[in-house]
Amino acid sequence: MGELMDAIKGRRSIRKYEDKPISEEQLNQILESVRWAPSWTNTQCWEVIVVKDPGLKEKLSETLIKNPATKGMVQAPVVLALCGKLNSSGYYDGKVTTKFGDWFMYDLGIATQNLCLTAYDLGLGTVIVGLLDHKKAAEILGVPEGYELVTLIPVGYPAKSPEAPKRREIGDFRHEDKF
Repeated sequence: MGELMDAIKGRRSIRKYEDKPISEEQLNQILESVRWAPSWTNTQCWEVIVVKDPGLKEKLSETLIKNPATKGMVQAPVVLALCGKLNSSGYYDGKVTTKFGDWFMYDLGIATQNLCLTAYDLGLGTVIVGLLDHKKAAEILGVPEGYELVTLIPVGYPAKSPEAPKRREIGDFRHEDKF
């Protein structure tokens, strides 16, 4: 099986990190994978805030709502905050082109997957954190109007890696021609 499938199968949500910094080179490789994520009509509607300041990470952890990643938010040497530009993806000439309006969540999902798989390939762990007070976290990070903070992603060396959870068999979700 190819290396990509190994990464897809091996990547886990990591919530505990070693007290070890990640290099600027590793961080740039992760950001390069975001850069090359596909997006609706190449809008590249993401912005990434790199948070290293321990005080800011502590404040961000306080925005999490009963979240098992709370401690990891502070432990990880870096937290990446992914933001989406509103009214760009899914729009053409200022008009909505999809029934969903803003398509940026889909685009940021792809960018997030690239980010997490690249981190895994570099021997790093990540967890995608979405259960938080987005408005409060956006205020802490100074996210301007016209953008939405979508997720926080702690990045660092895993203190431990959980086993893979049971997965559904393909036959359980595959449908031919119709649902």
